[in-house]
Amino acid sequence: MHRLSSHHLLKRFRIASLFLVLTFLSLPVAIGFLSYGLLEKDAGWMQVAGYVLAAGLVLKVLSHIVGGRLKCPLCMGTPLRNLGCSKHKSAQTLFGSHKLDVAVSILFQDKFRCPYCGETTGMQVRERRVRRY
Repeated sequence: MHRLSSHHLLKRFRIASLFLVLTFLSLPVAIGFLSYGLLEKDAGWMQVAGYVLAAGLVLKVLSHIVGGRLKCPLCMGTPLRNLGCSKHKSAQTLFGSHKLDVAVSILFQDKFRCPYCGETTGMQVRERRVRRY
């Protein structure tokens, strides 16, 4: 199992994963609020649905900014972005998304399997070796 090189990188992976999961959750929540507003004929719920969609767009931009440069320590692929490259044969999806599977496994399992190289990376920081001369 591979590890990350710094605590800063570890925090960025977790924050980008949280933004990505919240982005994916914003659409069903907005649809629920919108349908409830249409059934009850209440414009307030429809306005809340609009706010949730706007927040989802902001989260999408933030997840793209924060997670855009995060790389797998082995293959240097970006597991939280879709590069359009071919995926590893053991790459898994969650609701049809490789990014969502990586983000959920970072948040709940404290590790992820890179969809490009298939290797597991733990959400831990490598220990620095002391060189002795």
